[in-house]
Amino acid sequence: MKLDGQTALVTGGASGIGRATVLALARRGANVVCADINEKGAAELAREAAAAKLTVEAVGIDLADAKSARRCAAEVLKRHPRVDILVNAAGWGDIQPYIENTPEIMDRIIAINLGGPVHLTQALLPPMIAANKGKIVNIASDAGRVGSGGETVYAAAKGGVIAFTKSLAREVARYSINVNCVCPGPTDTPMLATRWE
Repeated sequence: MKLDGQTALVTGGASGIGRATVLALARRGANVVCADINEKGAAELAREAAAAKLTVEAVGIDLADAKSARRCAAEVLKRHPRVDILVNAAGWGDIQPYIENTPEIMDRIIAINLGGPVHLTQALLPPMIAANKGKIVNIASDAGRVGSGGETVYAAAKGGVIAFTKSLAREVARYSINVNCVCPGPTDTPMLATRWE
């Protein structure tokens, strides 16, 4: 599949599933924007990509902050007419019994995993609608489909991503925008590694 001339934005692009996605899209010819709270890691990935003659640029985003998500979208749309491919890959959680979750932890998990993608996607949609094309891929989790002990709020947020995907797909199908969701199980990523230290 050739993606020459298309602009892709991947959240959580500095590591894990996001990083692999950034590189896969760039190898297929896309101009990829790596959006991550780890701006240093995103910039390093952009340098590595440039050395391999791949087009990757970095931008900062804090998905726990709706204003940051919308600022990121505005910045990207200043650089590019539109995002053709949006991959909401960033995610965050921790293993802890639900009864021990603090309100702050619960709010952060929901903001990063559900609120961030909801705000970013809405901010990037108008140019896709105007162009009558686009692809949106949301990375949820198997936890959102079947639940996961010690990740109750994370599972709830990822279940929300699944429902968000289904509903958005219905709304934007008339504009030839495809919206899909992927639900990985445990994956060898830096986040997973922290759970077995």
